[in-house]
Amino acid sequence: MDNKFVITIGREYGSGGRVIGQAVAERLGIKFYDDEIIELISKESGLSIEAVSKLDGTKTSSFLYNAFMSTQAIPLNDEIFLAQSRVIKELAEKESCVIVSRCADYVLRDYKNLFNIFIYAPMEARIERTKSLYHDIANNYESYVKKMDKKRADYYNYFTPKKWGERCNYHMMIDSSVGIENTVNMLAAMVCALFGGEN
Repeated sequence: MDNKFVITIGREYGSGGRVIGQAVAERLGIKFYDDEIIELISKESGLSIEAVSKLDGTKTSSFLYNAFMSTQAIPLNDEIFLAQSRVIKELAEKESCVIVSRCADYVLRDYKNLFNIFIYAPMEARIERTKSLYHDIANNYESYVKKMDKKRADYYNYFTPKKWGERCNYHMMIDSSVGIENTVNMLAAMVCALFGGEN
């Protein structure tokens, strides 16, 4: 594939979106970014990796207040989001890659070669996946999965004018309960059809 392109992946908790994104990147021979972005945000913002990790994926409730108070600093969450947006744009300009979450679909909305994907799955499948990966994470797995979904939705809905998980935000939505490998195969084939190359 000669042209640079970016695949962004939004996903429900427990749907396997991270694993799928990583496998698609490996299949296509391109870079994969999820938690790897934290170190880049740290360098961009001047904040410690620990601070960025702690606030990663969280929103603040005081942005509008601070936006109109010139004597107030921008909340750290917002500062991190701005640094993260710069990092994402720099990655898109530099190389083809897969970027998981972090509102990348919105940040790169004006980018030409962009393929936005949202991965979901039935609650039962997401609970089973969460149990298999994190045995002692919660007493009520369904409640935990819903809580994590809400956190992701709150973050996306706060930092963008769009609604998390709404189909008009994505080029493709796919139910990963058809199988991780099948999902990877379908996504890799679609990317190759869009941007050229062999699957």
